[in-house]
Amino acid sequence: MAKKPHINIITSGHVDHGKSTLIGRLFYDSGALSEQEMRKLKEKAKELKKETFEFAFVMDNLKEERERGVTIDLMYKGFETDKNYYTVIDVPGHKDFIKNMITGASQADAAILIVSCKDGIQDQTKEHSYLAKVLGIKQIVVAINKMDAVEYKEAKFNEVRESLVKLLKGIGYNTDAIPFVPVSAYKGDNVFKKSENMPWYKGETLVGAMDATIKPPEPATDKPLRLPIQDVYNITGVGAVPVGRVESGVMKPGDKVVFMPSGTKAEIKSIEMHHKQLDKAEAGDNIGFNVRGAGKNDIKKGDVVGHENSPPSVVKEFTGQIIVLQHPTVITKGYTPVFHMHTTHAACKIIEIVKKMDPKTGATLAENPDTLKSGDAAIIKVVPTHPVSVEKQADFPQLAKFAIRDMGKTVAAGIITDIVKV
Repeated sequence: MAKKPHINIITSGHVDHGKSTLIGRLFYDSGALSEQEMRKLKEKAKELKKETFEFAFVMDNLKEERERGVTIDLMYKGFETDKNYYTVIDVPGHKDFIKNMITGASQADAAILIVSCKDGIQDQTKEHSYLAKVLGIKQIVVAINKMDAVEYKEAKFNEVRESLVKLLKGIGYNTDAIPFVPVSAYKGDNVFKKSENMPWYKGETLVGAMDATIKPPEPATDKPLRLPIQDVYNITGVGAVPVGRVESGVMKPGDKVVFMPSGTKAEIKSIEMHHKQLDKAEAGDNIGFNVRGAGKNDIKKGDVVGHENSPPSVVKEFTGQIIVLQHPTVITKGYTPVFHMHTTHAACKIIEIVKKMDPKTGATLAENPDTLKSGDAAIIKVVPTHPVSVEKQADFPQLAKFAIRDMGKTVAAGIITDIVKV
């Protein structure tokens, strides 16, 4: 049996547009969630007087189980179709969804943008679409959800679809290549199964559209090993179990590795994915692994693992290409917000604004401008306040994306084009 191509998808969209319900539905209809698990969730939902939320509970439940340390791979839950194996990144519903989206987007091969047909485009719909584009997600499938709430009307679907085409075109997406699927995640229309409630819709189901349009990534197995740590669990009788996704290269038991920026060295004892022991993990695999020679206190979230003979870069300065999404005033030289990069974050100081560019064409508009405002694109030079392990876009695109956060908002997002090593 050949291994199916593995695709990481991120779900994005406004907070009440049905993300969790859609994910629950995907798991349930694909058989990744058993009848028994579903029954439990239904009972629990009833107890809490939230009957229509049983699917949303799936994700929230996983989060709770994770907090109790029951298992190490629940942050990623997957489902299969005839063609692909999909891992859904990001447990939705976090207040900090944007920060999550940044971590998620740096690992995502594609995005499902979920928009309620009842409410249409909202602020987060725009923000998430922008971020997806800036962070390099080229493949999008749009689920126009809650069709049951608008009586499955074609006119309503067309209206929301038009507005989305306009939005996505404006950001620079080729909307001819994007499927727009009318679904009801709660009722199950057009998610896995074709709906009888919308005879006017002749296209594929959501999953059919995903299989037809999303191309699996080229595996980055020929590059050196890079694995950003997403979490470290302490499992009784086992010890420290770091968890993360292999972004490039291959990891095998017995490998001598180093965790950067700390420089902690260790040997890989065993590797596990979806409760199975692996004899090797490759780029794209979400794994938990056990090490010899380093304890829980030596490894932390945000560290990057590489082989001793090709250690991850630790930088004292980097050049970034950014787009300013929203800023209450202006960004100037000396500004020191928090940069979120793969699974780590650090306060970083902007020491130079090299140039301002046209966000759509990349043409230079001004050299060394004093300020940047919302909507501007620019090249900046940055110094982290403590050493971080990141890479440049040309070498390891997965470790070169960042978002700038301030006052609880994402003010800008970008990619690292150059680094100065420590």
